[in-house]
Amino acid sequence: MGKTRILVTNDDGVSAPGLRALREAVDSLGEVVVVAPERDNSAVSHSLTMNRPLRVIELEAGIYMMDGTPTDCVTIALNKILERKPDLIVSGINPGANLGDDISYSGTVSAAIEGTMYGIPSIAFSLGGGPPYDFEVAAGVAWKLASMALAFQLPPGSLLNVNVPSLPAKEIRGIRFTCQGRRVYRDAIQETYDPWGRKHYWIGGGTAHWSGGEETDEQALRDGCISVTPIQLDVTNHGGLSYLERHWKM
Repeated sequence: MGKTRILVTNDDGVSAPGLRALREAVDSLGEVVVVAPERDNSAVSHSLTMNRPLRVIELEAGIYMMDGTPTDCVTIALNKILERKPDLIVSGINPGANLGDDISYSGTVSAAIEGTMYGIPSIAFSLGGGPPYDFEVAAGVAWKLASMALAFQLPPGSLLNVNVPSLPAKEIRGIRFTCQGRRVYRDAIQETYDPWGRKHYWIGGGTAHWSGGEETDEQALRDGCISVTPIQLDVTNHGGLSYLERHWKM
């Protein structure tokens, strides 16, 4: 078995400062290979590009740029770029938290989901707060959790979604293992008009309303803690399955 290998990707593009911070953070843990989109792919979810060919450019040794989605980057890396599977996949560091329902849309998280589908331990990292972003603390957290994932592995069929509060290291109040919260946006779709008076719609913004308890990812960040949420690939509602079997007589 060769040297420990870590695949680094993101959804913000190969030039994103969060990606650079993550790559530098895990560099001491093994051989690092970067395969990342050429531009921002935020909120593309777990999409694959199937209507055109994909181009890969090696920018420098071990750093590849692809004109595709984060999921494209992981699947092409695993099947065509790397001669053997990596021991760990890390995605991020995303500027802005990926909490609650964000998980369904996040390209950062979806890259880790793709890695998990291939049986590779995978972690998505995001930094809360707003610009300007300082990735130093989050990079330290990434090193720590990546080290632990390599040493102890992850729960079978699961990835980790990690959110770090935008605080100095001395003000962070620890790490919590959390569950996914729920967030609903109000007034998140804006109507705009072009110079010819034609109506358009802009998705984004609005006021977030959270639901859930003290154990949620969102509450952990509010309390100044790092949130670590295990996400499983099996999205079956097993309670709902039992309900259907009991009450829906076909």
